[in-house]
Amino acid sequence: MRTQFLAGWRGGLTLTAAVVGAAGALLADRPAAGLPADTGSELRAHLDPAINQVREALVRIRVVSTEFSEGREVKQQSVGSGAIITKDGYLVTNHHVAGHATRMFCTLWNREEIEAELIGTDPLTDISVLKLKPAQPREFHAVGFGDSDKMRVGDEVLAMGSPMAISQSVTLGIISNTEMIMPRFWGGNRFRLDGEDVGGLVKWIGHDAAIYGGNSGGPLVNLRGEIIGINEISYGLAGAIPGNLAKHVAEEIIAHGGVKRSWLGVDAQPLFKKSTEAHGVFVSGVMEDSPAAKAGLLPGDLLLQLDGHPTDVRFDEQLPDFMGVISSLPRDRDVPLVVRRDGKEVTLQARAIERSELFPHQEELKQWGMTVRNFSPLLAKELKRPNLDGVLVGSVRPGGPAGEAKPFLESRDILVEVNHTPVHNVAELKELTRKLTADKRDPVPVVAVFERKAARYMAVVRVGLQDLKDPGLEVAKAWLPVETHVISREIAKQLGQAALKGFYVTRVYGGSTAEKAGLKLGDFITALDGEKLTASASEHEDELASLIRQYDIGKTVELTVVRDQQTLKVNVELARSPRLMREMRKYRNNEFEFTARDVSFFDAADEQWNNGQKGALVEEVKSGSWAELGSLSSGDLILEVNQKPVGDVESLRRVLEQIVKERPGVVVMKVLRGIHTAYLEIEPNWHP
Repeated sequence: MRTQFLAGWRGGLTLTAAVVGAAGALLADRPAAGLPADTGSELRAHLDPAINQVREALVRIRVVSTEFSEGREVKQQSVGSGAIITKDGYLVTNHHVAGHATRMFCTLWNREEIEAELIGTDPLTDISVLKLKPAQPREFHAVGFGDSDKMRVGDEVLAMGSPMAISQSVTLGIISNTEMIMPRFWGGNRFRLDGEDVGGLVKWIGHDAAIYGGNSGGPLVNLRGEIIGINEISYGLAGAIPGNLAKHVAEEIIAHGGVKRSWLGVDAQPLFKKSTEAHGVFVSGVMEDSPAAKAGLLPGDLLLQLDGHPTDVRFDEQLPDFMGVISSLPRDRDVPLVVRRDGKEVTLQARAIERSELFPHQEELKQWGMTVRNFSPLLAKELKRPNLDGVLVGSVRPGGPAGEAKPFLESRDILVEVNHTPVHNVAELKELTRKLTADKRDPVPVVAVFERKAARYMAVVRVGLQDLKDPGLEVAKAWLPVETHVISREIAKQLGQAALKGFYVTRVYGGSTAEKAGLKLGDFITALDGEKLTASASEHEDELASLIRQYDIGKTVELTVVRDQQTLKVNVELARSPRLMREMRKYRNNEFEFTARDVSFFDAADEQWNNGQKGALVEEVKSGSWAELGSLSSGDLILEVNQKPVGDVESLRRVLEQIVKERPGVVVMKVLRGIHTAYLEIEPNWHP
């Protein structure tokens, strides 16, 4: 079975035996694998300088990233590796580690933690660049790039990084393959990030230095202490993005915030196995309305020259180089394409255009209960759209406004109109939504027009955030402050009192009129004001409570009680029934995505809190929310937020509304969890 393994860590902790701390005694105790024993000390003499050269430039990256599913922006934490490449704090890592990051914290070699920002990212080569943001400007130890093209099969290399979130780890191996690719027969299982085929431009450096989850983004280093690769994948054999490619991409991102590439709209593949051609590349497809199509290039053409340079793609390993040539074509002039068609050579002229990203940024629209994105030129072509108008639905929240519409919206639908107003992009939809829902406490019904493949639909969507409704209070009734269960026939028989009927007292609430009257755990209540109880099975569970509710609050009733084989009369004053849990006021916070309610009498009793315990009791925490990342859990009692006391959900609402206005980097919640008090740090990334 084939397994694709990204070396970014999201799973459990498994220690590696190859962890080396500050140069590491482990390597000193044995020679490198595959080398004679007497070469161990000689190899060690090369390892120490290489490790020391890179060690202080290594960083462990803790990433809070966003993914999108079921109509929500879902936050998750992961750990990867990186290397500082400039003294002012730029560092390189993988796109799959940091490309969707909202907040990042880097741990340096000395365990110092510094926040970092994402400068730019490139899913096509799986490279991201971050910049450290120290409190005061400073210089960092940086490591340089070596020439990855000079590396040969058999050269010793060091994989450095933070596997399993362990800092400063080193493993030793050799280069196994300098042009590792994804086999063509893997088809749709090729390695893609954000829809981009990473193997379209990358030929990995294969090596056998062990890498594990968390190594992603860490450097592959030669024995001169230079980066010659960025570790990324493992299929048993590890794979690193060549250092020369990573260096070029990183420099482009630092200079421009991204990588600009040329695009012709050509799909290519190696020559047929039985082809008699000496060189060339087979044109398998030409995208409609692309520069290649406008130049007259046709599927089935044999491309012999590109901008004056011969093409030679007889094997899959040569295809990334060819795509790299296309991506670097000039965009300010026509370039000649020499093709062989029907046995004749034809020269065409094509002008490349800038290649757009495939998937623009996705975001959540809470009022619609869905995630959306704009169209890029490439995405529009992939979905056969005539232009970039409309908003593409990424996912829909079950039970949300878009998911409850009839017909409901779903992934890959294109929203084109709301209340007869055309929607061209996400910004227009957000502004239209803001106007429709401003100052509205309840969702607003709108007519949404959306397209699904070649069909066009219309639906009414109730857009907006639904406030939690006050459940209201049930009518207060008389209440006997105890908990009971029926004395079943089986229990009565086992007690040797087959005729015993009524209720067994399982709990007497502390400080209540029942406790003051002398009722005790284990009492059998057999009669109320002289009227015998008849309960003898679970279906009679409500008999006593129903009889009690017929009395006025404050009325004293006489209970006939059997205790230790004796029959007693106990007079109890009936109390006012406490508010039930479902009657308590609730508050839902949409920024941190959790719901809390006021503390009820029964909460305090169950948790054995002091009477009048204050706070807001957490009922639900959404998975993938800022609250969950901060370790807030259902059942926590929130006592303070940023040192401001929380007495109930109304005070919690006021405190959090002020925090949303101030937008601090860290929100600290003091919570009571069982018998323990904890301070939870929530680190949100505030949206504009």
